[in-house]
Amino acid sequence: MVYSLSYRRPERQSISSSAASLSGDNKQKSIHESVKSGSSGMSHGIPEALSFDRIIAGGVCPPCTVRDFMNFLKYIELSAENLQFYLWFRDYSKRFNELPENERVLSPEWTGEKESHAEPTTNPKNVNSEAAALFKGTDFASDPKANESEKSGSNPFFTPPRTPTSVDRREGGDSVDSFDDSMTTGNTGKVNHTQRASGAFESAGLKWKPLTIQPYREEINRVISIYVADGGSRQLNLSSKERTALLHALQSTTHPSAFRDVIATVEWSLRCQAHPNFIRWTICNGNRPRVIFARGLGIGGIVAGLLVAIILTLSTASRAWRVISLIGFFIGISTLIAAWKGMCVVLHGMHHRHLRPWELFTSDDEPQEPDMKMDSMDTLESHASSNSWEDEPWVARYEKRNIVRKIFDREVWIQEPALRQIQDTIFLQAILGALVMSAVAVGIFCAIPKGNYF
Repeated sequence: MVYSLSYRRPERQSISSSAASLSGDNKQKSIHESVKSGSSGMSHGIPEALSFDRIIAGGVCPPCTVRDFMNFLKYIELSAENLQFYLWFRDYSKRFNELPENERVLSPEWTGEKESHAEPTTNPKNVNSEAAALFKGTDFASDPKANESEKSGSNPFFTPPRTPTSVDRREGGDSVDSFDDSMTTGNTGKVNHTQRASGAFESAGLKWKPLTIQPYREEINRVISIYVADGGSRQLNLSSKERTALLHALQSTTHPSAFRDVIATVEWSLRCQAHPNFIRWTICNGNRPRVIFARGLGIGGIVAGLLVAIILTLSTASRAWRVISLIGFFIGISTLIAAWKGMCVVLHGMHHRHLRPWELFTSDDEPQEPDMKMDSMDTLESHASSNSWEDEPWVARYEKRNIVRKIFDREVWIQEPALRQIQDTIFLQAILGALVMSAVAVGIFCAIPKGNYF
């Protein structure tokens, strides 16, 4: 179950922590200082142990890990590209800042849109023969070649693999992922990311082509092709103004500061919308059929208590016997309140939860219980180029399961202590609320004179 929330977008005042190491932070637009998970009105009630920063850092247990967050965005909210881009940017900023000074100086920090109208000081086509010979075989060659020792691994969370740098080569370039221009997007065949990136620049009215001698230029082209260009496999939901401003910045530099406005928008969406929804979704310990079944039991308990109270009221029995109806009211109301929050009280009694549909069929030969270490970004790999999942094998297999089997599906223990504490609080609130309402209902029936009909 997904709970819809209403939000009021706060004023941006500070840049994300992932870009905090960049100079000139005082010039950046970003997220309001109060918009931090666990302390802002956007995530009111979420404990610090389940904060956005803690989840991204890998400091939580299933079912609240980065992988669970990604699955929620992919299968429930259908917006996984935001987290994929955010994780890529964090990694990219770290790698860029670790470059030698003589490489970083080729991509100066982006300080404003006015730079986008200036012609590049160096045109790769006009590089003289001496410069071409100097750059030959390095990251700054005008026509860089793909890494021949490309490995099959890919960057986690479907993010673009990075381009090797001189630092990577000195530290063991064979382990670095390289780009693969044969990356496919569904049934459209091979995609030329450089050509698509060039088309994105042209659509934004930019005349100057990016400098190929800048570090990570090939990776930036792929990011533009996937996340920015129209028709990209994981195109971000950017306004026309944001998209144009980003392309203006990227035509001049590959410095992470070129993404400052876009990453602020993406991070705001993750922190203030996706993260609170994710935490509320994880509170639901049962699948939809189980929760509907629990609601039915709750209504049945209330109806049973009501029938008992009416029968005893109309009979010759003393008023004290009408207190028996409290049992039905209490069980029914407490079950209904918990189910309204997406919880099954039976599963909560064991601190269990149902496995999600995509978890049920991950492997027929391996245990289905999530591993605590699965929150590491290095453990998630996929060769898919988009977030489409409608054709995944588990979809058809889950639809074939009958309703009874779905209600009593496989369960797993909830490992995250903070989540169990939230569920305990909700369960206690359901108990207290049911006790008060049941007492009121029984009190009303006890005040009615007996009917003496039988």
